Amino acid sequence: MLSHRPTLLDPPVDPNRDHVLGPGDAEMTLVQYGSYADFRCRAVHAVVEGLRNRFGERMRYVFRHLPIEEKQDAVRAAEIVELASESTGAFWELHETFMERGPTLAAADIAQVARSYGVEGADDENDSALAAARARVREDVESAQRSGAGGAPTFFINGRRYLGTWDESALADAMLAPLGHRIQAAAFGFVRWGPSSGLLLGLATLLALVLGNSPLGPQFAALWETPLGFRWGDRTFSHSLLHWVNHGLLTVFFFVVGLEIKREFTVGHLATLRTGALPVIAALGGIALPAIIYASIAPPGLRHGWGIPIGTDTAFAVALIVLLGPRVPIELRVFLTAAVIIDDIVAILIIALFYSGDINAAYLTAAGVVTALGVVMNRVGVYAPIPYALCAVILWFFLHEAGLHATLASVVMAVLIPARPPANLKALLAQAATVIHLEDSRTGEAMRTAPSGPALRTLDAIHSRLESPADKLLRSVEPWSSYLALPIFALANAGVAWSSGVLDGHGRLVLAIALGLILGKPAGIIVASWLAVRSGLAAKPDAYSWRQLCGAGALGGIGFTMSLFIAGIAFPDQTVYAAAKISIFAASLIAGGLSVMILWHARESDE
Repeated sequence: MLSHRPTLLDPPVDPNRDHVLGPGDAEMTLVQYGSYADFRCRAVHAVVEGLRNRFGERMRYVFRHLPIEEKQDAVRAAEIVELASESTGAFWELHETFMERGPTLAAADIAQVARSYGVEGADDENDSALAAARARVREDVESAQRSGAGGAPTFFINGRRYLGTWDESALADAMLAPLGHRIQAAAFGFVRWGPSSGLLLGLATLLALVLGNSPLGPQFAALWETPLGFRWGDRTFSHSLLHWVNHGLLTVFFFVVGLEIKREFTVGHLATLRTGALPVIAALGGIALPAIIYASIAPPGLRHGWGIPIGTDTAFAVALIVLLGPRVPIELRVFLTAAVIIDDIVAILIIALFYSGDINAAYLTAAGVVTALGVVMNRVGVYAPIPYALCAVILWFFLHEAGLHATLASVVMAVLIPARPPANLKALLAQAATVIHLEDSRTGEAMRTAPSGPALRTLDAIHSRLESPADKLLRSVEPWSSYLALPIFALANAGVAWSSGVLDGHGRLVLAIALGLILGKPAGIIVASWLAVRSGLAAKPDAYSWRQLCGAGALGGIGFTMSLFIAGIAFPDQTVYAAAKISIFAASLIAGGLSVMILWHARESDE
């Protein structure tokens, strides 16, 4: 939920200010933020030369300074280059000299180059030329910070930060931008945009509603009833496509939820009682009150759907928070994230305990054995993901056949995947640098064109140790949940054919769901938070006001995904389910609108 680093070059290339090689109308522009005292920048210098030789007049190259500020030699070298550039116009000559100076750049080397270009005496603090050079270097450093350049070297291609590898082939592909690369870059850019997952979920919902109410509606509904399964011998395991989406594909979403739960309770916002008390208590209030409101209003025969208004849709909530930008303080985002995690935990438990069918003891026992095996693997230190994946598939089948909701398997396995203590980053970086240095010292050997096998295995081991298995899986699987599983779930479940009588006889159900989400959710969050702070059980950060907390509470009323999911399980009758879906849609839209209004005006009133 936190904002990403900038990706656009700021300011754009200015030929009147920047140091530019190549024609102004070149079709490709490569900008490098670099340092003369950094071995990495000197290593990629040959790559840039190769690109210039390859593309010629099709490319222009721009160099901006980003010296390592704690290294005086780096800053001094940048100043010397700017001094010489201003007095003699020899920027690129000095640039080449420093970049090709050798594996290291010492103060003596800088002094020697300065003497060669007649700027060795520029040490007077009152010297205007030196002041101008220093100002120019500072401008480049500030530009790098605004552009999201975290260190040297950082490349920008046609004004956008390059995130790939530094070899010539990869950079050339990015500069040429073939169709495949453009599609990939556009996809990554979309994913990095904060509201993207909520937007995609909204588009899938809209598409489902349009198709459901179009002439294609019957065929669209029939598509999800298509049987799909397996046959071995005389036995079959076959279900509708909708069943596979809700019980199979959605396990990806619940797996991510499980990993997030594990992270929050181990190293995240809920790791300690003090940091987690307020969102935990607030979330419990936002669970209890909507359920009570629903059960008080819904018809007796439909009261078992009390779990519908307790969940919050993370994707839509995050999308609105990102769109509101600085109007939502970081501390409030943390509060809402933690509260949503608690919502997910309780929703999973409610599904498992209250919305499962008849229990088959034999399959349940088998599921217990598989779970115990996962616990053993965790305890003995099995960190490879494949054994846990196999156990997850087997556990999913056993829980499904036992009568429990099979998505519970993904949560169980997510919790069992080990989370190792953080690695000693300095030690690992030192080890990697040693391996690379040894390999680099052997590059001149005959019949040797690639790193050795042992070196590659060591670097792989170092890379795998940088993250715990749980964190690595969360980073890898979360996009599949946000950009595949949830949109397909919405496409399969959000469609409802509107007719004049779709709500007939279901007024109390619609009212129960709507009031539970619109009124019960925010009221429960706010009242529970106030009581927790007033009683001393928790403390509210000063970074956000109670008015802003009310806006976050209203965001909790966007039920959507979890509400649709529980409604689909609770109401097998399609007429009842259709009325519930309409109520969930309407309530989520109203809750989202209220939250935006409150948060938008809360910041203005606080100012």
